[in-house]
Amino acid sequence: MVRKVSFDVQLDNLINEMRLNFKKKQSSDGHWVFELEADATIPAEYIMLQHFLGEINQPLQTKIANYLRYTQGEHGGWPLFHKGDMDISASVKAYFALKLAGDDPNESHMRKARSAILAKGGAAVSNVFTRIALALFGLVPWRAVPTMPIEVMLLPKWFPFHLDKVSYWSRTVIVPLLILMALKPRAKNPNRVRIDELFITPPEKHRKYLVNTGHWLWGRFFLGVDRILKVAEPLFPKKYRQKALNKAIQWFTERLNGESGLGAIFPAMANAVMAMEIMGYSKDNPLLVTAKKSIDKLLIIDDQKNMAYCQPCVSPVWDTALTLHALVEAGEQSHSSTITKGLDWLKRKQITDIKGDWSVKSPKLKPAGWAFQYDNPHYPDVDDTAVVGMIMERADRHQYLSQINAAAEWIKGMQSSNGGWGAFDIDNVYHYLNYIPFSDHGALLDPPTADVSARCLSFLAQLGMSRHDRIVARTINFLRHEQEKDGSWFGRWGTNYIYGTWSVLCSLNAVQEDMNQAYIQRAVDWLISRQNSDGGWGEDGATYWQNRKNECQESTPSQTSWALLALMAAGKIDHPAVEKGIGYLVDCPRSDGRWHEELYTAVGFPRVFYLKYHGYARYFPLWALARYRNLKNGNNLHPLYGM
Repeated sequence: MVRKVSFDVQLDNLINEMRLNFKKKQSSDGHWVFELEADATIPAEYIMLQHFLGEINQPLQTKIANYLRYTQGEHGGWPLFHKGDMDISASVKAYFALKLAGDDPNESHMRKARSAILAKGGAAVSNVFTRIALALFGLVPWRAVPTMPIEVMLLPKWFPFHLDKVSYWSRTVIVPLLILMALKPRAKNPNRVRIDELFITPPEKHRKYLVNTGHWLWGRFFLGVDRILKVAEPLFPKKYRQKALNKAIQWFTERLNGESGLGAIFPAMANAVMAMEIMGYSKDNPLLVTAKKSIDKLLIIDDQKNMAYCQPCVSPVWDTALTLHALVEAGEQSHSSTITKGLDWLKRKQITDIKGDWSVKSPKLKPAGWAFQYDNPHYPDVDDTAVVGMIMERADRHQYLSQINAAAEWIKGMQSSNGGWGAFDIDNVYHYLNYIPFSDHGALLDPPTADVSARCLSFLAQLGMSRHDRIVARTINFLRHEQEKDGSWFGRWGTNYIYGTWSVLCSLNAVQEDMNQAYIQRAVDWLISRQNSDGGWGEDGATYWQNRKNECQESTPSQTSWALLALMAAGKIDHPAVEKGIGYLVDCPRSDGRWHEELYTAVGFPRVFYLKYHGYARYFPLWALARYRNLKNGNNLHPLYGM
C-alpha cells in the first residue's frame, strides 16, 4: 500500500511538472509548434538550391554541412531515419551538398560515403527526384529522367493522367517542376562542382536510368510510353507549350500561399522559387521575395551546436491540437486561459472561405477544415480537422459548436466510396499511376488509410453518431477489411502498426463497439506480444517493407504511449502490460518537458521519407500517463473520448 501511495504521488508530480512545462512553452497567441525533422535530403536540397540560384549564405551553409556530417551513418551513407539502413538517394544528395559546401572528396567521411554509394550501384540508380536535381546541375543527361511534358497541364479530366488524379503534395511539387523540365535550365553552380566520382559508368554513357517500377505489365507499358514521349516531345506545337507554361504559372502562383509557401512543403516551395527564377522574375519581385522567405522560415538554427537544418514543413495546428488533448487529459481546466487561448487560435485557423483542390470531387461541399501548417487554405486535411474538432467538443462544445458542426459536415462529405478517408482528397485511388516511371517512389497518391479513417470515425462518434449510422457502419467495415492477419492495422502517417492499431482501437471504443470481439482482441494480443522487456514499445521504420514487418527497435516514449492508449481504449487498464508500460514512461529519462527520444516515429511517405516530430515525445507520454491516472481513479474501464 505504501508503494502504491508513493507511485501515485510520483505520477501526480510528473504529470503536473509536464503540464506546467507546456504552459510555459505556449506562444503568446495561444499555439504550440515543435521542430519537425526529416532525413538528410531536405537540408541537402537547401544547400543545392542556394548553389542553383548562386545565392550562397556561407555561415548558414557551414552550419547545415555540420548537421549533414553529424547525421551520416556508420555505414558511410545517410539513412531515411535514425539508425536506419543507408538510402542511396539521400546519400547522393548529402554527398553532393557537402561537396558544394566545400568538403574535400579525399576527407575520410567523404571517402566513406563515396564507397558506400558506389557499392549500392552509384548515383545512376538513385530515384527520379534525385536524378532531376542532378540534371538541373548538368550532372546527368535529361534522358536520365522520365519524360513529363508540361502539356499535361492541358489534358482533359478524363485522361488517364491528370493533376486531379494525384495527391496534393504531388500536385504542388509537379507543377513548378514541369516548368523546370520543359525549359531544362542549368544551375549557376558558381564553384562548378561535379560528382562524376559517384558514377560507376560515366553518366553520359549510362543507358538504363529508367527501370520497371514494380508491376510487370503496367511497368513495361509505361516504359514504352516514355520512350514514345521522348521522341515525340520535341515535335509538340510551340503554341501548346506556351499555353501549358502559362497555365502552370497561373496554377502555382494562385497557390503560393504567402510566407507559408506553395503547399506549405519545402520541395514544392523550392521548385516554385527555381521556376520563377528561370521564368525571369526580377530579384525584387514580391512573389519571388516572399517565396524565398517562406523557405527560410523552415530553418532550425542551433548556434550553440553550430548546426542547422531545414524542416520539410511545420506542424503548428497538429502540435497545438494534440497538446491541448494532453493538457485537458492531465487536468488543465477547460476554461483556463491556456486552453481557451489555444482553442481560440485554432478557431481562427479554420478554413471556411476557400474551396481547395479537394472540391473537384465534391464541388457543393462547404469548406470547414484545418490544415496542418500555419496557412495552407487550398489543402486542409481531415486528420487535423478531426483532432481539432474532438478537442473543441471535449473542452467547450457550446463555445465552438458552429466550428465543430461545420467541420463534421466537411469530414462526412470527404468520405471515399470504400468507407475510408484519405488525408486530403476523395477517392484518390488511381493506383496504376504509381507504376509510371516518374513515380518510382510509389507515393503519388492519397488513398484511404486506416489511421486517418479511424480519426474521422472517432470525431463523428464523439459527436454522438452511432454504429448504425450509414457513414459510421461503412467506416467500421472499411477498418475491419484493412486489419492485418496478425490483428494489427497499418499506420500510414506514424510508425507503424503500433500507430495504426492505436488509432483504430481508440475509434472503435469511441463508437462503442464491443471491445471483447475476436477481431479487436487479436489486435490487443498483437500489441501485448510486441512489448519489449523494458516495458516499452519500439517499432522500426523498416517495417514498411513487407519482408521486415516484425522488426522491433529500442523502446520509444511516443510509441509506448500509443500502445498504452490503445490498450486502455480496449479496457485493459489493469493488464500487467499496461502497468509495465506506465513504469517505463515514469522511469524514462527526460529534460525540459521532453522524454529522450532519438528514433524517428513518423512517416511522410513509407519507404521514402520519414519524420521525427519533436513534440511527440512531449504530449503523447503526458497523455498516456494522465489517462492511466484518470481511469485508475475513476469508475470507467474505457476512455470516454475519441482519442
